[in-house]
Amino acid sequence: MSDPIKNRYEFVLLFDVKNGNPNGDPDGGNLPRIDPETGHGITTDVCLKRKVRNYVELTKEDQTPFNIYVKEKGILTERRQPAYDAVAEVKDKAEKISQARAWMCKNFFDVRTFGAVMSTKENNCGQVRGPVQFAFSQSIDPVVPLEASITRMAVETRKEADAQDGDNRTMGRKTYIPYGLYRLHGFISAPLAKQTGFSEEDLKLFWKALMEMFDHDRSAARGEMAPQKLIVFKHDSELGNAPAQKLFNLVTIQKNCGDAPPRSFADYTVSVGAAPTGVELIEML
Repeated sequence: MSDPIKNRYEFVLLFDVKNGNPNGDPDGGNLPRIDPETGHGITTDVCLKRKVRNYVELTKEDQTPFNIYVKEKGILTERRQPAYDAVAEVKDKAEKISQARAWMCKNFFDVRTFGAVMSTKENNCGQVRGPVQFAFSQSIDPVVPLEASITRMAVETRKEADAQDGDNRTMGRKTYIPYGLYRLHGFISAPLAKQTGFSEEDLKLFWKALMEMFDHDRSAARGEMAPQKLIVFKHDSELGNAPAQKLFNLVTIQKNCGDAPPRSFADYTVSVGAAPTGVELIEML
């Protein structure tokens, strides 16, 4: 592994979805998440972190040190067991937790990237505050959640078929938005990276995941979900040279299709102002 990163970063990721559901709300019948006061669409940080994890797991195939701790259907106590096996000879409880925590950071990409709460009774590995954090993303304009009725031409059991007098069609519903362009703000802390060991190699993989994760997350609900622009602000120091919010304000997005509802990324114009002294502007998409 390379050395921990030595620069602070902020980034803006623009991604869009067409005729799909970027992040269903289980409390709302799986309808796309929206801000009820403004109608703008929302996706949670957890939703996008899941896609990063899945991309790393797919491309690295559980190769150390790029294992994924929070795997789909994973049993977390079992994922932490190797850490405790590695420090089995340590007698002091606090020292054992500290060394187990360090082992988890060293071996699991998502632990040293996003952090993890591992301070449970069984296999306690403490808590890790990750250097990479996402805010909730929000659509540039209000979105319109819709439902479409669908028909399945079969039933699951003979009992269902008999109850429907031979008519095997069953009805269902799909939820989607016609189009939405979403904006995500992200943060990367060099001091926290030093604590977890988040390295230049990890950072390179992370940027690659942001740009390619949607290509490996296709489903009927997310068939046309894609990154459109990744704008990175790299500070020339660990602590940074400008407030994050001032850097985010340099990125402006204006609708250019008049009164018509936007239906593609081409319906927007993205402008980026000049970065202040000590901050490098990098456009990756």
